[in-house]
Amino acid sequence: MAARMKEAYKNEVFPALKDKFGYDNPMMVPKLEKITINMGLGEAKDNAKIMETAVEELALISGQRPVVTKARKSVANFKVRTGMSVGCKVTLRGDNMYVFADKFFNIVLPRVRDFRGVSKNSFDGRGNYSLGLKEQSIFPEIVYDKVDKIKGMNIIFTTTAKTDEEAAELLRLLGMPFEK
Repeated sequence: MAARMKEAYKNEVFPALKDKFGYDNPMMVPKLEKITINMGLGEAKDNAKIMETAVEELALISGQRPVVTKARKSVANFKVRTGMSVGCKVTLRGDNMYVFADKFFNIVLPRVRDFRGVSKNSFDGRGNYSLGLKEQSIFPEIVYDKVDKIKGMNIIFTTTAKTDEEAAELLRLLGMPFEK
């Protein structure tokens, strides 16, 4: 699967972007740089087992072992101390990134109930796109019967594009289903 999206980028997306935006230098053509998947687990401070299951599920989803994130500052209102485990994240690059993107666009997003496409308003102004998922069970690797608690996640697509328009065209050509 990795070769499929990478080959599609080289053979179809790259020339289409070069023609549409009129780049002189091939290094100016935007490309997908990394995909970051983040799970914030505020309730992990009370139950350590939630963190273990979240790390296992994120490893299944991404194909890479996640890093446990720690609180940087103490927040009394949330009963969080500096150094407490508050989430986990994975940064995908290279072939793993293309495998995940291919699976995400073609298998996972169509499994979302009443799916009409992802919003075009989630760009940050610098060519990066982020979206949130409410539950992890839409991924085919997750066995629904073994899920103890539904956990959401944020997925950030970081590109080398300078503008949101270039990044939107890159993701659209790669297969991201934007809403009409």
